[in-house]
Amino acid sequence: MATRHRPATDPLADLFAATRQHSLDLAAPLSDADATIQSMPDASPAKWHLAHTTWFFETFVLRDHVPVYAPFDPRYAYLFNSYYDAEGERHARPARGMLSRPSVDEVRAYRMHVDAAVEAALPDLNKAARDLVELGCHHEAQHQELLVTDIVHAFAQNPLEPALWTVSTSPAASVPATAGWIEGPTGRVEVGHAGSGFAFDCEGPRHSVWLHSHTIADRLVTNGDWGAFIADGGYGRPELWLSDGWAWVREDGIGAPLHWQGETSFGPQGRRLRDPNAPVTHISFYEADAYARWAGARLPTEFEWEASAAQLPDAFGQVWQWTSSAFLPYPGYRVADGAVGEYNGKFMSGQMVLRGSSHATPEGTSRITTRNFFPPTARWQFSGLRLAKDL
Repeated sequence: MATRHRPATDPLADLFAATRQHSLDLAAPLSDADATIQSMPDASPAKWHLAHTTWFFETFVLRDHVPVYAPFDPRYAYLFNSYYDAEGERHARPARGMLSRPSVDEVRAYRMHVDAAVEAALPDLNKAARDLVELGCHHEAQHQELLVTDIVHAFAQNPLEPALWTVSTSPAASVPATAGWIEGPTGRVEVGHAGSGFAFDCEGPRHSVWLHSHTIADRLVTNGDWGAFIADGGYGRPELWLSDGWAWVREDGIGAPLHWQGETSFGPQGRRLRDPNAPVTHISFYEADAYARWAGARLPTEFEWEASAAQLPDAFGQVWQWTSSAFLPYPGYRVADGAVGEYNGKFMSGQMVLRGSSHATPEGTSRITTRNFFPPTARWQFSGLRLAKDL
């Protein structure tokens, strides 16, 4: 399919081009071997992220809305489907690191082919198809963050502990050093997304919730704070832990956040001396909950967080923040028709909500209403916490 000149006034075309380029930029420092390894079943190879996001556009936009489109390689539908059961059988997630072929260069060629086809089709796509292109861009932004977190986890397993980047992208030190408290709104408040801007389906419908009197910390919990928790035996005190969390700590021998060694921690810049004033990261929900109990506080609910986020200077761009809320549907939530309906709704079980964004989240892709979610033991993501208290 020949590439057409896209109208300069089409914001969706610009978003698509910028999103697709950013993924390539993130992966540029990686060798083919770097991009192929998979360090654990929950992570995916960088090459797979590049290909899966391309499969999304090829399948849900080109295949379903551009009748003349022919797949780049029909075998890729099996290789790069993630979890869409309606799309048929797929390669097992824990074995994605076994895909030595196609190479990174072949995946880049796949991306170029699909990009050209989408750009050529954009001027003639109907609203439903354009909405899928927009969803695909935000879907790819999520995978861009996953690409970073997954390769950092993989590099941490390498005795050489290579750096992904030499320029600092780590969370900045929190200010002020001493936590203060902001009194949150009480009574009936409106939460959830409303309006014409993009949001994932799980962010709505907008609805009312009732908040009791509470305060929320005006800064994130820091590495220094966490060091005091460890020094006080926090990982060895069962009274601080939920039952499942205590079993996890004992079974897996957990005694510090992921990637901590002595006074250092590992991140995108390799292993470095840990900044005591920077937000703690790479902690699980169980760890966050235990710390909050040790500190004489609790985790905020996701709605307490949302209601106060505008007053929090470090709500975004530092670390995702665990809340005490389970990832469940809002009142009136409806799953979209077709395979795309599997995007969020099927995961509303056994997951906890995180709010905000991290330093690896692409700029402008997280909102006050964004709901991230992971199982309570997950900690390879850039996840931290802030505290709340009842009044």
